[in-house]
Amino acid sequence: MVTKTSASDNKQQFYDRLAPQNLAPLWEVLKGLLPSEPKSKAVPHHWSYADVRPLLLESGRLLTAQEAERRVLVLENPAMPGQSRATATMYSGIQLIMPGETAPAHRHTPSALRFMLEGEGAFTAVGGERTTMRKGDFIITPSWAFHDHGNEGNDPCAWLDGLDLPLVQFFEAGFNEHYNDDRQSITRPEGDALARFGSNMSPLKPESRYGLTTPIFNYPYEQTRQALVDVARCGDPDPHEAISMRYSNPLDGGWAMPTMSAWMIHVPKGFNTMPIRSTDGIIMCLGEGSATVTTGDKSFDLSENDVVACPGWTWRSFKAKEDSFIFCFSDRVAQEKLGLFREERRDNA
Repeated sequence: MVTKTSASDNKQQFYDRLAPQNLAPLWEVLKGLLPSEPKSKAVPHHWSYADVRPLLLESGRLLTAQEAERRVLVLENPAMPGQSRATATMYSGIQLIMPGETAPAHRHTPSALRFMLEGEGAFTAVGGERTTMRKGDFIITPSWAFHDHGNEGNDPCAWLDGLDLPLVQFFEAGFNEHYNDDRQSITRPEGDALARFGSNMSPLKPESRYGLTTPIFNYPYEQTRQALVDVARCGDPDPHEAISMRYSNPLDGGWAMPTMSAWMIHVPKGFNTMPIRSTDGIIMCLGEGSATVTTGDKSFDLSENDVVACPGWTWRSFKAKEDSFIFCFSDRVAQEKLGLFREERRDNA
């Protein structure tokens, strides 16, 4: 008769013979590979802009934009220190450009987005076209497009960066290249892309210069805000999403970027949303207003430019103290393309 102890020993001896062959028993790890529901490695976290801003300005005194290439304070999720991740799949940071500086031109395979936080006089140039960056603007740097940033104003300028860097690293598909000068050559007038594609009109043979990414690379906040306010006047907010509108690609109506979804939520003053959760980890930034966001078992009171990480499959809700406008981005579009995206809603708090 085989005892339990001897059976355990026999299994361990078998496992010991598997290891040198680079083999492993699936039955020992199956529950971890296929959980009953997702459990993100990230945790909810709040970055107060009032706390971050002095450190950001200090970095501006310590080194130049050229020395740093990109002077950015990375928003690291506390559960993943040293990994440059705000959520499991998204990188985020806050970038600073001081007056008169240029962040040198380069390009890379990770796609990038910007959400302008403060300052006047900043610009970014993408693929030969320059655009002025104003507070609340959503700006895109498509994959493998040369881009540089500058500040021709009198005050520091800062914005929120978002990249699909962890996704690209997972696929081991990262490339980077520097331009032959600090600033790229400007070949098209400012506003060209918006004029061609941003007014509910497009050329007879429309084509994006950036592959799967929208041909528009600056979505002005003035237009975004007005659209949200107008929609709010036309009916009651959604119980779970308030007034939510996505930045779209005018060529196909889909998300503006192939790997990162971006949208804006307008929560009217006094409105409370019901809990909702989805498989995408979301990075949120309060562009305007005052609100409380609850994610999981934590609630954060947000002031202007504060950032929150909401892990995937974590309940979230908002309560607006003032009319609030919240910029969000996540890997939702990538999950949708892979058939992985799911969401769940509750009808009570």
